[in-house]
Parts: sequence; structure tokens; C-alpha cells
Amino acid sequence: MELLEGTLRVDDLDDVLATLSEVGDRHDVTIQAFDARYVAGRGHLERAVECAERARERGEMIARDPAVEILCYAAGRRQIERALEMGVAAGDGPATILVTGGDREADRAGRLERASGETASAEAEAIADLADELDLEEASVLDEADEERLADFFEITDAERAATDATLEELVCERVALLTVDK
Repeated sequence: MELLEGTLRVDDLDDVLATLSEVGDRHDVTIQAFDARYVAGRGHLERAVECAERARERGEMIARDPAVEILCYAAGRRQIERALEMGVAAGDGPATILVTGGDREADRAGRLERASGETASAEAEAIADLADELDLEEASVLDEADEERLADFFEITDAERAATDATLEELVCERVALLTVDK
């Protein structure tokens, strides 16, 4: 999994979604863009990808599209329309773009070759293309979590937070993992 972060300018959402799809097809990877204000951290997205991949392997997918499946897990919601609240929207805003998949064996070989300076993985190549093709000012945005927004979106109460020493990101990851239980 690779991430591209920054402030994304979205003049036409359909154009941005088409670019994500075209780059994904070009590199045989899955791409999903998130409004970074709803992402609790890198671990949150890693957990969502793990859960989505496991669901696909078991034939228990919520959505036909792997990118939408990741979005549903990241949002902790089975309803696609509710999960879409976590996606990017028109205007300027903090975004995190996740790229995962491709040919796993080729990616492993690519990582080894990249370590020796020869080539990049499909994920890294897709990230480079997205950086070129999107109107994105790269910057770290995952470290600027809006805890109130996250707690509200994931329905994490003050009482729940007071009852544990878990971080907000850990509680969000729990919501992600519980999606498969909540059928």
C-alpha cells in the first residue's frame, strides 16, 4: 500500500474519479481517494485494506468494486452511500489517496529491484502518475486529525474514550474490523 497526501483541488469530481480509474487500470492497482479529515492515520487505511482483501478472498465482499470495498471498510459502514461521505468532494481539501494491489509477485520483485535502484513497483508508479495528473499540492495531512469529526463520524462517544486507554486511531480500527461482524 502506498499513500499520496496533500491538498486536492477538485473542480469536477467526475474528472478526478476518471483519472483515478485510468491510472488504476494503467498500473493494475486499486485506487481510492479519501477526505483526509475522516482518516485516523495510516494504520486506519492499512486495516481497511487488510479487511477488504480478506473479504474478497472469502467471497464476502460488500461491493463489486475493490476500491468501494476499501472505502466501506475504512468508513466502517456497509451502506455504500454512507461510506461515500468519507470520499473526496468538489472544492479544495485535504486528501489521502491510497494505492494498493497490482501483481503482488511483480510488486515484490519491483521492490527488490527498486532497492537496487532499477525499477519501481506498480503502486509507486501509480502514485507518481497521480502526482503528475491531479491538481494536488503534496503535504502531510494524516497527522492533522480532527478528533471531534472522527469521533462523530465513527460514533465514538466520550464515555467510550474515557473507558479505555486506546487511541482514537485504535478505536477507529476496531470499527473497521467490526464491520464484518455487524452483518
